[in-house]
Order: sequence, then C-alpha cells, then structure tokens
Amino acid sequence: MASESHHKENLHNLQLEDEGQHRNPSEVKMSQIVLPCHANHCGELSIGQLLKWMDCTACLSAERHAGCPCVTASVDDIYFEHTIGVGQVVNIKAKVNRAFNSSMEVGIEVSCEDLYSGRHWRVCQAFATFVAKRTDANKVQLRQVVPCTHQEQVEHSLAAERRRMRLIHHDIMQDLLNNKTFQRSISEENHDEDEALPTERTRVESVELVLPPHANHQVNTFGGQIMAWMENVATIAASRLCHDHPTLRAIDMFHFRGPSQVGDRLVLKAIVNNTFKNSMEVGVCAEAYHGDEPLRHINSAFMTFEVLDEKGRPCPLPPIKPEPQEGQRRYQEALARKKIRLDRKYIISCKQTEVPLSVPWDTSNQVYLSYNNVSALKMLAAKNNWDLCSKKNNVSLYTVEESQSLCFRVEFEMEIPAQRAFILLSDISRRHEWDQHYTLCKLLLRVDEDDFIYQVVTPSVSKGGQYQDFILLASRRPPCDSGDPYVIALRSVALPSHPPTEEFHRGEVVCAGFTIYEVSKSVSKISYYNQASPEVLPYISTDIAGLSSSFYSIFCACRQYLLDNIISTSAFTPSAL
Repeated sequence: MASESHHKENLHNLQLEDEGQHRNPSEVKMSQIVLPCHANHCGELSIGQLLKWMDCTACLSAERHAGCPCVTASVDDIYFEHTIGVGQVVNIKAKVNRAFNSSMEVGIEVSCEDLYSGRHWRVCQAFATFVAKRTDANKVQLRQVVPCTHQEQVEHSLAAERRRMRLIHHDIMQDLLNNKTFQRSISEENHDEDEALPTERTRVESVELVLPPHANHQVNTFGGQIMAWMENVATIAASRLCHDHPTLRAIDMFHFRGPSQVGDRLVLKAIVNNTFKNSMEVGVCAEAYHGDEPLRHINSAFMTFEVLDEKGRPCPLPPIKPEPQEGQRRYQEALARKKIRLDRKYIISCKQTEVPLSVPWDTSNQVYLSYNNVSALKMLAAKNNWDLCSKKNNVSLYTVEESQSLCFRVEFEMEIPAQRAFILLSDISRRHEWDQHYTLCKLLLRVDEDDFIYQVVTPSVSKGGQYQDFILLASRRPPCDSGDPYVIALRSVALPSHPPTEEFHRGEVVCAGFTIYEVSKSVSKISYYNQASPEVLPYISTDIAGLSSSFYSIFCACRQYLLDNIISTSAFTPSAL
C-alpha cells in the first residue's frame, strides 16, 4: 500500500508540473493502450511495436521543431527495464534536446501505466538523431533550441557530448579489436567444442514488400517499421538457439545508412553472433532492392536477448561454434561490443554517486570516461540551488549541499578573451604557478587532443602530514555553439602504470573543473567547481565556515596568472606536447 500511494503521489506531482510549468514547444506525447494485436505470445507488448511508436513520436517532435519533413538517422542504445502487458497503457514523451546544423537530438522517455492500480514505472529512455529534409533546394539551417528549465539546460548541454560519442563510435570498436590485450583475452577463451552449438542453425532470412501503410508521409519506409521487422527476425534467431521464448533486453545503436521506398523488397537477415553466460547477441541486417538493382544496405543492429525462468531470472545459455572467417569476425566483434556496452552502461548510465571515484582507465573506455567527466561537470554547473557563502572584491564563493554531498563554486569576471583563458587554464601542468595547493602537476599521458591524464601532488592540510597525490583525467571542450561555455573537467581515474605508493596518500576527485563564458570579446566569466571529496574538503572548509578567505587569494593569483600570460606564446597547445 505504501508503494502504491508513493506512485500515486508521483503521478499527482507530474500532473501538477504539466499544468503549472513550462512545456517545451517541441514536446510531443503519445499514449497507447496495449491490445492483443500488439502483444507477443506471452501477452506482453512486442518491442517491435514499441519501437514503431517511439520512432513516430520522436519524428513528430523533430518535425514540430524543424518545420519540415525529418528522417531518422540513428537511435542510441536502448535498455528495456520492464515489459508491458496487455491492457496497460504506454506513455511516450519526446522533445528536441538540441539542434545542430541540419540534425537534432530528440530525447524519448517511455513509461507504463496500470489503469487499475494507478501505478507508473519507467520502461526505457532513448536518444534519436533526426535530419531535416526540405522539399525545396534551400539549405537546411535549424533554429537553436532555447532551454528554459533546469532539466532542459542539462540535456541541451549533454547533447553535444553525446553527439561527439556517436561520431567516433566506429573508431572505438576498431581500436578495441586491434588492442593486443583484448585479442589475448579472446584467444584465452576456452569452450567445450562438444557442447558448442553451430551458429548456422540460428540463421534467419526474411523478405518484406514495402507497401503504402509501411511508409511515412514522405513515401519512405517508416524507420520504426524497419526496426520492428528487424526485431522480429532477431527474435526468431534467438529462439532457434535457446528453443524458448527470449526477452529483448538491449539494442545497440541503430544507424540508418540509406532510405527505402514503397515498392522496395526489404531483405532482413539475422544470426546469433555470440552467447555469454546468461545472454546472447543477435546481429541483424536490413537490405533493400527494387527490380534488378543490387542490394542496398539500409541498417544494421545488434540486439541482446535473455531467457528468463518462471521467477524472472536469466537462464544459462550454451556456447556457440562460429563459422570460419565471417562467423569468427562476428564472434569477436560481439565480445568487443559487450565490453563497450558494459563500459557505456556502467560509466555513463549510472548515477554519479554509483560510479567508483577512480574508475580504471584504458583505451577501450576512454571515450566513456571522458563523457562522464564532462557531463558530470555540466550537471554540477547546471544546479539551480547554489547559495552565496561569501564574496570579496567580486570573487564569489557559492555552495550547494545535496544527498550528503557538498559542492562549491568560485566565480569571478575579468578582462581576458574566453578562448585565451581556456587555453591557459587547460594547461594543468602550470597550475602550481597560481594554486598553492598544487605542489606538482605532471603530465602522464596524452590521450588525444582534448583529454590528458596528470599526476597532481598536494601538501597535507595538517602540519607534518603526508603529501597527497591524485591521478586526474582532464577533459577540455570548446563551445559547440555560441552561448556555450568552454569546459575543463577533472576527475580521478586509476592508471595501471601509476598505482598508489607509500610516498603519497592517494586522494580522489569526484568532479571538478572550470566553465568559461564569453561575456564580451574581451571579458570572461570564469567559474571553478568542485564536488568536495573527503580529501578535498579540508582545503576549503574554513572558507565555507566563514573563518577565512584563502579562496580569494588563490583566485586573485589565478587572475594575475591569466593577466601575465594574455599575450604569452608559452601557453598550452596540443602541438606543444
């Protein structure tokens, strides 16, 4: 009863928010009651049908913002948390988080409603990319999204970082497959050949004729319909392996490579690529042809299935025996995708408090650690409940306390171009020149042009105490659009080549860094943030308590450092390393 009353209270609060607060102009909502024709053999909503509804809702949101027809370009990873039964209601909400030149990110939230109990629960969340297609010859230039609420500001800011990950998704896979440690781990896998099942028995091929009901208002095959057909053949392939009814748990990124039209024959192929302890990956490919023309690649996707027992627990699955060459390639790529999937889910999807401070860094998870680093700082900066703690000569100290976490922000304006301040503050190896808490700042590894790993040594707060060291990932980002800040994010990572030593007490930084806004061509607003860990809090505690203003002297030194180096040529640049 307590749980039910809690759900009803949440519903009431959501209704009040909808009635009394701002609504995004691109927001579109869809509600559908699940009928038997939408369900599978278990009386649960078919994921293919859900994908169609999600794609339709997101497309309507994109077109509301763009004012012209839009097509689905890609859909990020989707994790399905719950199933939906016949008679329950699916509520889908979609809105444009951010627009770029001709593409935009649409956020999709899916929840389920039980009409009898009044309960609501989340089913999944997704981010889709849509491209605007004008009917005339004019070049598309989408208007910018203006975030109004705190949540919209966060999503608008993170959308740029998610776009960055999409663009390098293929490179991440190739780097991992070429990694010697990963290759060695594959070769060490040892399955009993007698128990292994040949993958050929799971192969599925099906053809669909694209008819007018399958098309959108642009006479192209509806993206959601293609995803539904792909889910159907993937489910058949998974069933052939386990001889049971599998449950779809996750879908890796959908990426549409080309359009399909009414009259096309769509050829859908699926096969089990690999099995793990309690799950299997099925690869699906969609190709199209018309008449005598050769096959055109439309889409590829990778779906993760589980087989559940009567209590809803995953059942063990048998190993598979891949075919030579292509089968072996798919087998290895499935292992790589599993690692990438776990990294993404573990580092990105988890709440900041659920991720260990010093996540081990390696080349396979560097992109996701960098994303977590930047997104955590952006979310910290977007908080709207900062309290002014003290102010001295236009240097302000703010604090916010949430969920047993104390965060602080130091902010000031000065005459320096924002880009110049960004370049100077990005060079963490020079921070000891203005911050007395940094005794040594040593560059350990240049990950790429925007990400670097440093060892930082700081003195002890207590007299005669042991020095501390930190292994920090520094991620820097220039603005994506006008109005965006320059970002320099810092967080602790674990670097295998630099384990803790007896010489230093190993400290950890949860989230820290700078945002730099351009007030004018010559004036910048510089803000420093830190989510205080036990190792960091002693350095600022007296300032927060109002007993001193040492932060003021440090940031005065920072201001002087920036002034002294406004026209210096010795500032940090990637080419200088």
